[in-house]
Amino acid sequence: MAALTARGQTLATAESLTGGLLGAAITAVPGASAAYVGGVVAYATPMKHRLAGVDADLLAAVGPVSEPTVIALAAGVRAATGADWAVATTGVAGPASQDGHEPGEVWVGIAGPTLAATAVRYDFTGDRAAVRTAAVQAALALVAGALAAD
Repeated sequence: MAALTARGQTLATAESLTGGLLGAAITAVPGASAAYVGGVVAYATPMKHRLAGVDADLLAAVGPVSEPTVIALAAGVRAATGADWAVATTGVAGPASQDGHEPGEVWVGIAGPTLAATAVRYDFTGDRAAVRTAAVQAALALVAGALAAD
């Protein structure tokens, strides 16, 4: 958060499998309010469209666990909040597979003022809690890396 604050920039989140854990991790940092504008928890697939602006036809074509979806989540929440940066998570925490995606498959997307929205796929191991924690850590690392490269 310090890097964002130093730049006078803001961050928003769009969460699916992390269910608010990413926002909680961000707001646990003292002074987060200087840079974090908030986010949406779009856990159910229709909420990705309603709350984060993901195109319904895209969701129907590729599903909620995909690179195009997480990119659209990040871009959508960035546009909706007016934040400079946005990070999004989607995936399968487990214990069961979902629509052909195995537990541990996680997509993290990021969008920024000078960065075209992009995504990274991760394949985490462990139980549901471990996958969700790893997804939060990956999202925070992706933001830090994007800021360092910008």
